[in-house]
Amino acid sequence: MGEPFPTIKSSHSLVAKYVTKDLWDKLSGIKTETSGFTLGKAIACAVQFDNQHCGIYAGDWDSYKDFKDVLDPIINDYHGIAPDSRHTSNMDVGEIQGNIDPQAPVHSVRIRVGRNIDGFGLSPGITKQQRLDVENLMKNAFQKLEGDLAGNYYPLLGMDEKVRQQLVDDHFLFMSGDPNLQVAGMERDWPEGRGIYHNAEKSFLVWVNEEDQLRIISMQKGGDVRAVFERLARGIKAVGDSVKGECGKEFSFDEKYGFIHSCPTNLGTGMRASVHVDFPGWTKEGLASLKKRCEELKVQPRGTRGESGGQTGITYDISNKHRLGYSEVQLVQCMIDGVNTLYKEDLELQKKHGL
Repeated sequence: MGEPFPTIKSSHSLVAKYVTKDLWDKLSGIKTETSGFTLGKAIACAVQFDNQHCGIYAGDWDSYKDFKDVLDPIINDYHGIAPDSRHTSNMDVGEIQGNIDPQAPVHSVRIRVGRNIDGFGLSPGITKQQRLDVENLMKNAFQKLEGDLAGNYYPLLGMDEKVRQQLVDDHFLFMSGDPNLQVAGMERDWPEGRGIYHNAEKSFLVWVNEEDQLRIISMQKGGDVRAVFERLARGIKAVGDSVKGECGKEFSFDEKYGFIHSCPTNLGTGMRASVHVDFPGWTKEGLASLKKRCEELKVQPRGTRGESGGQTGITYDISNKHRLGYSEVQLVQCMIDGVNTLYKEDLELQKKHGL
């Protein structure tokens, strides 16, 4: 017998919808092979907090297999995909049509993906030794990066204060203290085994052992999305080749789910392609109108301080909405087209509001 069926505080979450008592009784006694993860640990956020939409994390790739009776319906529901769907990855920058209008007031472009290496636990379940093994593997792998991708790795443990302050000022440093990540088990043994790699131009970064084993990021000032995507594609391949050369392992990839991530909402591409752009017209029109329009264009508006940071002035973070069921090229194209449409409409709204 497993543990008693827990009270799920997030009563409107996908966990509450799909984790039934029968399924709990069937699955709660299982421990995954890679990191000894359980269904109880997976749904900890939905049990502890009342504000979760999804509310479940995977502790390793095994979690997606061992707890598939719960995870499959949650994933199909969240991503709006058919049970028999297959994920196709495509990083060919040559297939992207056009770019963001050079007249659009875009401050910067940032595209990131998550990646996890086969055979190690994911952040919620990873053992202390596995986390250190991933970090040591990456320290060696980073040394093989060349050209504009070449740079340095900065471990969080024992970090020089000047280096730490510079990384904070650059908005590169990921911090501890996120209650979701804490309850999900992602901040155990903080800050050991974690760090940041970046190239000399600070346009290519890799976070090690945050929400995923690797967060690979390409970014630059201005609105040249194609250049950012091209660097990202090269960077992902270089890091993947280097990891394989080090340990013979690949990034975890599933035919249906695409790239495996600790959070099921990131499955598929695990990609977020975003720009910071000024929309004075839409700001006057109101956030509700902008959100509704973005929904139609399959993009998401956020404040520039991220998911929970709220809106600041007239600058918005606009990104692709979907992760799974579309290729990387399709999602970047959708973001480019969406921002161009919003920009044209913003000019009309500025006229309408006499700005």
